[in-house]
Amino acid sequence: MSPRKWAFLSSHGVVLLEVSRTPNATVRDLAERAQLTERQAHRVLADLVEEGYVTRERVGRRNQYRVNYDASMRLPNFATHPVRELLDALGR
Repeated sequence: MSPRKWAFLSSHGVVLLEVSRTPNATVRDLAERAQLTERQAHRVLADLVEEGYVTRERVGRRNQYRVNYDASMRLPNFATHPVRELLDALGR
């Protein structure tokens, strides 16, 4: 039996980290860095934008993404902590 694959961070956490590291990256770049398909990256970014963790701005023909570092984390146990703390700990 092969070991189950799992990760400490969800795809949302990984994409958020990659946006913070490379805000000018394309969705294709973010997907590659997060090891997701482009379609998955688009879905994750849409979720992050909808919840206010990321803003999307049209710049020319591309979208540019920015992290809202002051947004509170989603889990109730961590809701008093801003996303900035997580991203700083992970080395943005």
